[in-house]
This record gives sequence, C-alpha cells and structure tokens, in this order.
Amino acid sequence: MTSNRSGGVVVADKPIAYGGQAVIEGVMFGGKRAQVTAIRRKNGEIETYEVTRQHSPFRRLKQIPFIRGLFALLESSASGSKHLQFASDRYDLEPGEEPQEPTHSKMGMILGVALVGVLSLIVGKAIFTALPAFLASILFDRWVSNLIVQNLIEGAIKTFLLLVYLWLISQTPVVKRLFQYHGAEHKVINAYESGLELTVTNVQKQSPLHYRCGSSFIILTILVGVVIYSFFSYDNVWDRILTRLMLIPVVIGLSYELLRLTNAVRDVPVLTYLGYPGLWLQKLTTRQPDDDQVEVAIAAFNRMVELDQQTAEATPSSTLAHSS
Repeated sequence: MTSNRSGGVVVADKPIAYGGQAVIEGVMFGGKRAQVTAIRRKNGEIETYEVTRQHSPFRRLKQIPFIRGLFALLESSASGSKHLQFASDRYDLEPGEEPQEPTHSKMGMILGVALVGVLSLIVGKAIFTALPAFLASILFDRWVSNLIVQNLIEGAIKTFLLLVYLWLISQTPVVKRLFQYHGAEHKVINAYESGLELTVTNVQKQSPLHYRCGSSFIILTILVGVVIYSFFSYDNVWDRILTRLMLIPVVIGLSYELLRLTNAVRDVPVLTYLGYPGLWLQKLTTRQPDDDQVEVAIAAFNRMVELDQQTAEATPSSTLAHSS
C-alpha cells in the first residue's frame, strides 16, 4: 500500500472516515484511537486537548445495523461534551492565565460533563419531537384527516422550526464563528479525502459542505420520521406525542443507516441527490472560514492522525494538553 503526506502526516491512500465537530474558537477531530481539539488562544497560540480513546462499552452494539446509530450518537454526545467544555474554559483566558480548578475530582468532572451532554441530547430530541407533533395536532388535525398528510404537515412544522432556530442563533457573533469553524472542519476532511496535502491554500479551495455532517443527519431524521409515523395511527394529541417519543430510537437508527448510504453513493449519478437535503441545511450551519481558523482545524487533524498512528499497537487512557 502506498501513502501520501498531508501536512507532514502520512496517511493511507484509502481515506479513513474521520469525523469532527466545531467548538468555541476551534475544531475537534476524532479518529479510531484518539480525539483532538485545537483552539486559538487570545495570544494567538494553538492549544490542543488530546484524549486517547478507551474501548467503547458499545463496541459490539455499534457494529449492528439499525442499532449502531443510537449508540454512536450517545457516545459522540458524551465525548464531544468534554471537548466543548475544554474549549469554553480556555479560549478566552489571558496569556499565562489558567482556569480555576474544580472543587470536585477531575474524573468526576469529566463524567459529569459527559452525562450532561447525553441528557441534553435526549431532552433536546424529545422537545424537538414533541413540540411539532403538538402544534400539528392543535392547528391542523381538525381540518385534515389523512394520516400521511398529517405527517407531512408535522414534518413541515419541524423543518420550519429548525430553520428558524438555526437562522436566529446564526445571527449571534459567537455562533457565526462557530459555524466558520464548522466550515473549516469540513474543508479539512474534504481535502484529506481528496488526497491533498493539508495546507491552508489547499484546504481553502475545498467545499465547506460534507455528506457525513450531523446537519445532514438532522434533516434525515425529519424525512425518515414522516415515513415511519405513517404506519402508526393515534387517537389524540397525547397519544400522538407518546408514539413519536417511543419511535425516536427507530427514527435515529434508520436515519443513521440512510446517512451512511448517502455518503457511500455520493459519487453515483442520480443517487448523489439523496444527500442534497442535508447539504442544503449545511448552508445554514457552515460559513466560510478565514485562514487562521483553517490553520487551527489543520492542527487538530494532523495531531489526531499522529496520535492514531502512535497508538496503533496500544491504547492507554490519557488526557493531555499543550500549546504550539
């Protein structure tokens, strides 16, 4: 097997399906064995937070189709929360300043942050599922009796609420920059998957959109939900809401598989259009990054690949932080 170089890191010809997410003033990338967040400090330095992955308790479950999506989402939410906490604690500190030490143990803090991340995901998903169902029932069920049309209306309300929410938060300066880092994350992944050297110039030429993005997953859950809900009737608004909440794992599982499918066939004529709804939504959740933001994303990605290579044989649990 031959290889090429991406910004000093040797990568295989066949790209690995790396993932990532934007954080405050930075980007997190996750590999098979390591997760790395890089942020830009006030003094211009790039600081990284590095975690070597332990064996996942969901390792076997994440290999089972239609089930793996739910466990992958929960695990991603838990681990991502730790990186978001690191970024929010350190990005705005003055040079030489350190965050206040928590009064509880470090391990307890990490577990607490992870738990909050998972609970936030569950509560948020429940609200986003129940509210559109409630509004659709109260506003339209008296006029519409066809189950499929009712579900289409519910999906339209859910899409409308999502778009309004994203548009509103995108008007704030902090979220605007977060969306720029989101674009930088996608550009780095696209450059890597194209086999290009990870330089700022090469990365900036890439699209800020990507088929595997979580934004695509969100829109897929809406579309899949419309189809799944059509197989279940209800007697009243509360029955409708309860049915939707109980079907959340099913909708997530099917949406995850569809997301994998759209990524697998994105180069196939006609089938490439399956991923377009998610790409359209990403036009709201990504912005064009500047060169400094791209540099941070490259630093996170390169360090993640290096750690993945270094821990190929052994994966001890460790958490590190350094500046460059």
